[in-house]
Amino acid sequence: MTEYLKAYMKSAEERLSKCSSMSEWQKMFDEHKDKIAFMQHERIVHFLVTMMFALIMTILICTMLFTQNLAILLLVTIMVVLVAFYIKHYYFLENTVQKMYKVYDAMLAKKDELSESEK
Repeated sequence: MTEYLKAYMKSAEERLSKCSSMSEWQKMFDEHKDKIAFMQHERIVHFLVTMMFALIMTILICTMLFTQNLAILLLVTIMVVLVAFYIKHYYFLENTVQKMYKVYDAMLAKKDELSESEK
C-alpha cells in the first residue's frame, strides 16, 4: 500500500502540472476523488485495527502483571511490535491523505486557471 500511494501521489502531481484541458482535468479530478475515498476507508480500517491491537496489548499487559507468566510476556512483546508497525503505517496513511487534500485543492486551482484560459 505504501509504494502504491507514493507512486499515485507522484503521478497525480505530474499529471496536474501537465494538465492542459478541462476534459483531462475532469478525468483526473474524478479519479482523485475516488482515490481519496478509498484511502479514507483504508485509514479508518487501519485505525480500528490499531485500536483493537492496542486494547488486546493492554489486556495482556494487565494479565502479565497479575499472573507472572512468561508465555504472556512473549505475547506482550509480539503485540508491542505489531502495534508499533500499525501505528507507523497509520501515520503514513494519515499524512498521505492530508497530502491528497492539498493536491485536491491544487486541482481546484488548476480548474480556475483552465477556465480563465478558455475564455
